[in-house]
Amino acid sequence: MNIRLTPLLLATTALVCAATAADWNHYRGSNVDGYSPDAVNVKWLASGPKVVWKTATGSGFSSFVVAQGKAFIQLVRDVNGAPREVVAAFDANTGKELWATDVAVGKFDGSGNAGTQENNGGDGPRSTCASANGKVFVYTPSMELVCLDAASGKRLWSKDIAKDFGGRNIGWKSALAPVTDGDLVFVAGGGAGQSLLAFKQADGEVAWKVEDEKMTHATPTPATIHGVRQVIFFMQSGLVSVQAKDGKLLWKFPFRYNVSTAASAVVGGDIVYCSAGYGVGGGACKIVKNGAEFTAQELWKTPGDKDVANHWSTPVYKDGHLYGMFSFKKYGVGPLKCVEIATGKVKWEKPGFGAGQAIIAGNQVLALADDGQLVAVEATPEAYKEVARAKVVAGKCWSTPSLSNGRLYIRSTKEGVCLDVKP
Repeated sequence: MNIRLTPLLLATTALVCAATAADWNHYRGSNVDGYSPDAVNVKWLASGPKVVWKTATGSGFSSFVVAQGKAFIQLVRDVNGAPREVVAAFDANTGKELWATDVAVGKFDGSGNAGTQENNGGDGPRSTCASANGKVFVYTPSMELVCLDAASGKRLWSKDIAKDFGGRNIGWKSALAPVTDGDLVFVAGGGAGQSLLAFKQADGEVAWKVEDEKMTHATPTPATIHGVRQVIFFMQSGLVSVQAKDGKLLWKFPFRYNVSTAASAVVGGDIVYCSAGYGVGGGACKIVKNGAEFTAQELWKTPGDKDVANHWSTPVYKDGHLYGMFSFKKYGVGPLKCVEIATGKVKWEKPGFGAGQAIIAGNQVLALADDGQLVAVEATPEAYKEVARAKVVAGKCWSTPSLSNGRLYIRSTKEGVCLDVKP
């Protein structure tokens, strides 16, 4: 039977294909929110989804980013007899390594200094690179922003935030991931008057540098709130939102800091959620715009590590609710929870996930427990409704799954795996 495609049908087909083949080019996806509209197949057998490829990755908690047919990851390798942090590019379809570029010292001791003693939780990169416009951006533990050519791995430019911008690093060294938006790339960590920084992707020229804030491990969150594109930095003073194009301060939301803040801010409409461990807890604010002025109005705060607190596991938002691992140092046993973002009310919880990470694909929460189990759960506040579960990777999993073109890319402290989850 011959089928004639009309121009409208051709256009619609192209749009569907483009949506299905979306890149996952940041930590927590293209929108840095852990959400993909794509439906996935969760009717897998006990053995899990089909393995497309698998490769050794070694220690580290960097997540995969996938862009233009390549999967990028940061890992530690021996380079001329010394442990070094490298960025490696793999063919996203086959797992074949295409290039690897040395970017930083690969080991740090418990105080965050270069050394040979294993750090708490294991050695290796904590940050995740970003890819945009044919480039890969890396923010090293010592706060050097490095731009690489995505095709070859060649170093194009770099900026030493510690040396040239009065950088003030933190105890376990920087773990925040760079974030791109338009033609800019954002990081934090500079000194007075330049703690929040934006650089032009093309050549590394400073686009803007603003504020006097002390950094955390949290990755910035880009968002459009009340029609204004902004970047929300989760700093030691709390949330600091600036206009993406010029760094103009829009609003602040004070939030307590203690020891370490690692989970990123999460945006749900005009509500922004934030959280930290070490007894800090969670909270949310409503962003109000009056004329050109923004204000952040507190909705709720829940102190302590028991109910609504994230250590480094950033939850994902859908339809008024947060889904993710809410616990502090409950490795292997901490629960997956559903929390109403406007009130902080826990709708349901299920133990046994530990300090893993979760994303949402369509109507499914894809939760990666810290022991390497992949669990599909319906994204509904009604109740915990598990759909499928399988052990998919060996080693410790504190990294975030990445979804691109119907494939799930997962990394542990031992290996990286690409799984076929096409519907």
